Amino acid sequence: MSDSTLRVGLVGYGLAGSAFHAPLISTTPGLRLSAIVTADPGRRAAAAEAYPDARLVERAEELWALAGELDAVVIASPNRTHAPLARAALEAGLAVVVDKPLTRTAAEGAELAALAAERGLLLTVYQNRRWDGDFLTARRLIEAGELGRVLRLESRFDRWRPVPKGGWRESGDPADVGGLLYDLGSHLVDQALQLFGPASEVYAEVHTRRAGLTTDDDVFVALRHAGDVRSHLWMTALAASAGPRLRILGDRGAYVKYGLDVQEDALRAGHRPTEPGWGQEDPASYGTLTADGEERIVPTEPGAYQEFYAGFAAALRDGGPAPVDPAGSIATLEVLEAARRSAERGEVVRLSS
Repeated sequence: MSDSTLRVGLVGYGLAGSAFHAPLISTTPGLRLSAIVTADPGRRAAAAEAYPDARLVERAEELWALAGELDAVVIASPNRTHAPLARAALEAGLAVVVDKPLTRTAAEGAELAALAAERGLLLTVYQNRRWDGDFLTARRLIEAGELGRVLRLESRFDRWRPVPKGGWRESGDPADVGGLLYDLGSHLVDQALQLFGPASEVYAEVHTRRAGLTTDDDVFVALRHAGDVRSHLWMTALAASAGPRLRILGDRGAYVKYGLDVQEDALRAGHRPTEPGWGQEDPASYGTLTADGEERIVPTEPGAYQEFYAGFAAALRDGGPAPVDPAGSIATLEVLEAARRSAERGEVVRLSS
């Protein structure tokens, strides 16, 4: 290990830790996965096999005792633990990555951001779907003026999971911050805000459709942005037939894209960003751009989740900007909170600019 290598501790080795964080940390130049926190025996065994050079500990508190041997900590544990663990890491003098959603509330997120600023420490949020191939393609088309003035974004994550899987993500306890609004909504709202700026109005319909659940599994959110751009966002566990992942309408053209980004499945299957062809989609899944009465296929930009940790390493090493400013994730939480209020009241909620 070179003197410039940054040592990273990972809290949590469930799906987020094992598939979305550990593989990316371990393959990012300048980063070393030095410690992993998990108390589950099966996960400990899997982590030891995959990362034999990483120290395994059972409790996050053991990392704070090792703070002098680490440069950063990644919080990939259940949502209810994000704020207390991130706060403890900052108080231990460590830079912090928090998986989305940053915290349970926007107020908690603002408190964390203030603590990080006070301590002069880097705090960032793993909003990985800013590096989805379809999103990168849509942003390129919009910025190039291919659609003209954008009128509406339609964006969705459709799943077919008629039988609940259980676990904290489907818990009805508000402290768990489960349900699709905060899970998939953290991505969809973040992407909409990245493309079109702050939301001034929020309307939402939040439902629980599957038997035996008390948390949301079927959600629609509508946002109004500056210039009267509208974002219509869907997320559901009961879509036997999926709609378009993206449909963006402008006054010159439209972009339509079916199918999900390929990186999640690749990571789950054990592939790594260092492999040839990473993030590249099958041409059969490319989207289409329709303009001036003509339709053409648009190659999807390669997905690039690895850019998050490359940016994180650069920010730590050189003092540059975080790959994701926590202010953006706090704004997303404000929208999600407004969506919850809208659904409860059955009315549009207006946000101050």
